[in-house]
Amino acid sequence: MKVENNKVVKVHYHGYFPDTNEVFDSSLDREPLTFTVGKGQMIPGFEAELLGSEVSEKRTFTLEPDRAYGHRDETRITDMPFPDFPEGIELGMKFQAEVNGMPMPFEIISINPDEGDSGTVTCDFNHPMAGKALTFEVEVVEITLDESCNDPGCGCGN
Repeated sequence: MKVENNKVVKVHYHGYFPDTNEVFDSSLDREPLTFTVGKGQMIPGFEAELLGSEVSEKRTFTLEPDRAYGHRDETRITDMPFPDFPEGIELGMKFQAEVNGMPMPFEIISINPDEGDSGTVTCDFNHPMAGKALTFEVEVVEITLDESCNDPGCGCGN
């Protein structure tokens, strides 16, 4: 069986930034990652690079930002009112806002308090890995059918 849409795939992976070799994530010390191909659960390039692979197959690939978390977007950096934040905020702290009912994580990149109750906090809503190339070493551990796709009305095309 090969990796293709609507297959449940288990993989072990080791991910690092190719410019520094810094590891950003790895499943090697825990259970394999499980996802259903074609359901939007993974970054686009990750799935695309695994299509056609078989159990025990190992692949190493580098994803440029447009196939991973996208490019940094300076319009996603915005100032918010200082009084909207709790006391004791610090640079690098991560928070989550709700925008149109969706969670939007962000990082504080600048704190500009003024006298009294004014001032701003500069927040970066870009994904932390936006703008970065990512290298993955992946081994396919298991491939199974997505049991939820047995219903002809599920929309999977089976």
